[in-house]
Amino acid sequence: MKQGLKTLTIRSSPHIGAVSSVDTIMFNVVLAMLPVCLFSIYAFGLSAVLVLITAVVSCVLTEHLLCRINGIPTTVGDWSAAITGILLGLTLPPGLPLWMVAAGGVIGIGGSKFLFGGLGCNAFNPALIGRAVLQAAFPAAMTSWMRQTQGRFQSLPSSTLTVPFTKPVYVDGVSAATPLSAWKFEEKATSTPDLLMGLTTGSTGETCAILIIIGGVYLVARKMMSWQIPVSILGTVAIFCTILHLIDPSRYAGPMFHMFSGGLMLGAVFMATDMVGSPITHRGCVVYGVLIGFLTVLIRVWGGMPDGVMYAILIGNAASPHIDHWIQPKVYGSAVKGVPS
Repeated sequence: MKQGLKTLTIRSSPHIGAVSSVDTIMFNVVLAMLPVCLFSIYAFGLSAVLVLITAVVSCVLTEHLLCRINGIPTTVGDWSAAITGILLGLTLPPGLPLWMVAAGGVIGIGGSKFLFGGLGCNAFNPALIGRAVLQAAFPAAMTSWMRQTQGRFQSLPSSTLTVPFTKPVYVDGVSAATPLSAWKFEEKATSTPDLLMGLTTGSTGETCAILIIIGGVYLVARKMMSWQIPVSILGTVAIFCTILHLIDPSRYAGPMFHMFSGGLMLGAVFMATDMVGSPITHRGCVVYGVLIGFLTVLIRVWGGMPDGVMYAILIGNAASPHIDHWIQPKVYGSAVKGVPS
């Protein structure tokens, strides 16, 4: 009788692989962000198109070139670099000079992702690292915001094509304060429907909260995102802002304003949920989300900047390994120290 050719393969766990590969998950994240990108183009016109394209191209090209220089196969096909580019573009002002956008992409991929070993090894969200460096290097450009003007599809703001290392020129007629800036420095409130529908100024992709929520629901339904993280972040912000608002409504904005303004919704749904930079346990994700939510409120209310989501998430990324260490699941069948099994 002919012997079978099958052999026993001995290897470490996991023994059952997941149905969804890294490429599939990353591609679905891109799909979830497409409505936000399309609305940003509708809201800010040609400038948003160029910012998004420049951010994606700079991130993808940087990763491809770094792979070739180091003699390893290119990894741009896993969509992770494209996601970094999209997220970077969505967090930037739509009128930011394109050379600054490209610099943010190079820094995000080269200094935060590739330097740490590539996908799965980066300690911090690459898009936020790129934005943080731009915020520190070019504070004036990073805090200049465009209005949603009627001629946004016929012309570009003068700052978009600024020559590298020269001071960008902003036209006062098309600049405006974000809802958070208006509240913090002028005590002017923005209505909740305007925040939900994106009828405000702000970064390229932080204006329409309802589309961000829809993208998050899609990823949760596909089991490609931990719902504990955005829920715990938004819940923490809602609780703390409600307490402060009850103490002094004239000084502290309500919870709905804080949840739907600034970069909180975009950060909670698409950035804090980064699988590499977030904890791996459900309880750890809740602690991680509470930390980010608390720091966001702390910076917004008592800090010098109108929004603190970026720094809150980066601090959460730094604390993530420690959270995993402190909150470990109990091994089945093990006994508590000092108690006989």
